[in-house]
Amino acid sequence: MNESLNENQTNIPLPWIQANDVNISLELSAFFSVFTINPWDIMLCISGTIIACENAIVVAIIFYTPTLRTPMFVLIGSLATADLLAGFGLILNFVFQYVIQSETISLITVGFLVASFTASVSSLLAITVDRYLSLYNALTYSSEKTILWIHLMVILTWGISICLGLLPVLGWNCLDDYSTCSIVKPLTKSNVTLLSTSFFFIFILMLHLYIKICKIVCRHAHQIALQQHFLTASHYVATKKGVSTLAIILGTFGASWLPFAIYCVVGDHDYPSVYTYATLLPATYNSMINPIIYAYRNQEIQRSMWVLFCGCYQSKVSFRSRSPSDV
Repeated sequence: MNESLNENQTNIPLPWIQANDVNISLELSAFFSVFTINPWDIMLCISGTIIACENAIVVAIIFYTPTLRTPMFVLIGSLATADLLAGFGLILNFVFQYVIQSETISLITVGFLVASFTASVSSLLAITVDRYLSLYNALTYSSEKTILWIHLMVILTWGISICLGLLPVLGWNCLDDYSTCSIVKPLTKSNVTLLSTSFFFIFILMLHLYIKICKIVCRHAHQIALQQHFLTASHYVATKKGVSTLAIILGTFGASWLPFAIYCVVGDHDYPSVYTYATLLPATYNSMINPIIYAYRNQEIQRSMWVLFCGCYQSKVSFRSRSPSDV
C-alpha cells in the first residue's frame, strides 16, 4: 500500500507543479500590487475625516442655533462649511483613487478640493476684514450696511472659489499634454501658479490687516490706561494676549499653507511625489485647526455645545456675547 502511494506521488509531473506555483505567486503578487495603498493617501484620508467631523459640529451648531445669526457667525459658518467640504473631498479623493479610477471623476474631485480650500482661505481673509472693520468702525459696525457688506463678502468668496474649482473640469487640465502638468495632477502648471499667486496676495493682505489690528488694539489699551491715569499690569497683559493670539492665527495659517504654495511654483511634475505629499499634508492641518481657533474658543458656541450635547449649560459660568474684535 505504501509502495503504491509512493508510486502515485512520484507519477505527478514535477514541472507542472512548479508551473502552477509560479502562476499562483504571479497572481498573488499582481493582486497585492493592485491593492497597495500609499501611506500618504491614508494620512490625507484620516486628516479629511477629522476635518469633516470637527467642522460638521460647528456647522450644525450655527445652523440650529437661532441666536447665532450675527455677521461674525455667518463668516465662521462659511469657514466651517468650506473646511467641511474640503475634508469630505479628501475622503472622496481617497475612495475614487483606489476604487473608481476615471479621468472624469479625477477632474471633478480635484476641482471640488480646489473650490473648497479656496473658499476656506478666502473665508479666513473675510474674517480678518470683519475683525478690522469691527475695530476701525466700532460705532457703526452693527449697522445694516455692515451686514450687507458681510453677505457680499460671503457671496464673492464662494463665487470665486466655485469658478476656480470649475476650471479643471472645463478644460484647464493636463490630460491632453502631460508636459504641462504640475505637481498636482491633473492641474496644469499655470493653474497652480494662479492659485499660489492668489494665496500669496491673500496672505500679504491678511498680514497687513493684522498689523493694523495690533496697532488699534495697542492704541485702545493705552487710551483706556490714560483715562484711568495710570498704566496697570492688566492692560499690558491684555494687549500682549491680543497680539499673541493674532500672531498664532497668522503664524498657523502661514506655516500650514506657505510650504505647499511655494512648492507649487518651484516644483515640477517630474519631481518625486513624496515632496507634494509632504507639503500638502500640513496644508490640510489648517482646516483642522480653524474650528479650534475661530469656533470652539467662542463662548456662544461653547454654550450651544453644552445645550446640544448635554441638554443644558452651566449656569454658573458667565457667557457673554463676543464681538469679532475679540482676539
